[in-house]
Amino acid sequence: MSAEHARLVSALREVRSRTGLSLTALAERTTYSRSSWERYLNGKVFPPRQAVRELCRVADEPEGRLAALWEIAEAESSGRTSVQAPAVEEPRPHPAQPSPDTGYSCRRRRRRLMMALAAVYTVIVGSVALTLFLLSGRDTAGGEPLSSAAPYSIGPQCHGAACEGKDPLRLICGITPTTLITHRTTTGAHVEVRHSKKCGAGWVRVWGTRIGDRVEVTAGGPTHIARITTQDDTRTYVYTGMAAAGPGDTVRACFRPASPDAAPECVEARVGEP
Repeated sequence: MSAEHARLVSALREVRSRTGLSLTALAERTTYSRSSWERYLNGKVFPPRQAVRELCRVADEPEGRLAALWEIAEAESSGRTSVQAPAVEEPRPHPAQPSPDTGYSCRRRRRRLMMALAAVYTVIVGSVALTLFLLSGRDTAGGEPLSSAAPYSIGPQCHGAACEGKDPLRLICGITPTTLITHRTTTGAHVEVRHSKKCGAGWVRVWGTRIGDRVEVTAGGPTHIARITTQDDTRTYVYTGMAAAGPGDTVRACFRPASPDAAPECVEARVGEP
């Protein structure tokens, strides 16, 4: 199993665990059997894209992140990321009388080589675009510029107090985080408190929202806020900046609906507790 396939499997397991469904219950709610889900979630078989979509539907999860992971993993598994140029033919001695097909053969070889190089370039550009989509997300952490080292590093770019208020995805803290608690509000929004052990910080993401809603996170320090301001925000998830939080610290999230008549809803979870 490739690194890209393993990353996809890890994300699928994370989303499935949030549903609280057994494999049998998951099969009942999708068009795929229990044995198929067992193979997909254990990395034995590469999942079809439709299975990823159905899992997101059952989990009420925006499918953008998993779709990007699937595209990257599928490109690698299908060999589209390892296009090879045609083998160079050994030069032949020039005949005494040039063949009339010699010029055509050279042009044909050059054309095949250019096509192969173009394919390689297309795959590279596509992979970079998908990776940036996966790691970018919405900049809700104060609009700080992306660190020049972030796209080329696989490790977190901050820890503890250095992460305060920063964007978790841009600083590589959003890879395989822990979900401390999930809450569905009376308005139908989903609120998740997330934590990265490697970064020593937590944040909140929310989806199923309405324009004017906002969510806050605090862990005993500054409060960081994410606001839903556009229709695009309501169709995906929006997340706050990070709040430094280590083992034993409490991360608190408050959802404040746009309606002035609706009361805020707050939940909290302690880092390190199940």
